[in-house]
Amino acid sequence: MEKKRIYLADDEQSIRDLIQLFLAAEGFDVLTFPDGDKLLAAFDKSPADMVILDIMMPGTDGLVLCSEIRKRSNTLIIIVSARDSETDRIAGITLGSDDYLTKPFSPMELVTRVKALFRRMDLDKGNYNGEICTLGNLKIDVNKRETSIDGKPLEATPTEFALMVYLLERKEKAVSREELLKHVWKFDFDADTRATDDVIKRLRKKLTMAKANVKIQSVWGFGFRLELGDINEEYKK
Repeated sequence: MEKKRIYLADDEQSIRDLIQLFLAAEGFDVLTFPDGDKLLAAFDKSPADMVILDIMMPGTDGLVLCSEIRKRSNTLIIIVSARDSETDRIAGITLGSDDYLTKPFSPMELVTRVKALFRRMDLDKGNYNGEICTLGNLKIDVNKRETSIDGKPLEATPTEFALMVYLLERKEKAVSREELLKHVWKFDFDADTRATDDVIKRLRKKLTMAKANVKIQSVWGFGFRLELGDINEEYKK
């Protein structure tokens, strides 16, 4: 099996070396960079399976870099930072990261998070035992990790994909924000549930642009529900 490639950007060499050592010991191919700009240049030449980003770096910071990578790719992204504010965590999610880890952390904790994300991708493939799931003109092939509208591919980040699968599995049933944070983001801390709203907003925009005949309906004071229906003008704002 081909090794998973991971890019890591952190301005502290000791941290880069330590993380590289632990991830390499687990069989990952790890390339490190002292700043985000160098990582982005390498990513444009040869994308990685996962990117690990520090927020505070010389040049382009990790949050901006996360946004730039997300424009280019659906690769997995983990943000690490010494800033432990809920605002930063939500910003990372809003911009498309798949996990957020606060410094200081043990290298083994990061290894666990990395392996968990790759494992979640594999487990998600088996949720429907190979079935192709549909609602309206939305189709999700879980094994192939492909989403389409009227047969045309719909690009989605790993978290967006997991969110759509979770909602489709419970189609036309209301799902709370807290449930999404627990089962999609795998959060084990109390986070502002508005974090889900930003990802939902991204998905609604994608569904609108793809002319889907399904919509993610808000359930006031509770959460969301995936159901048949025309995308209304509210989604286009």
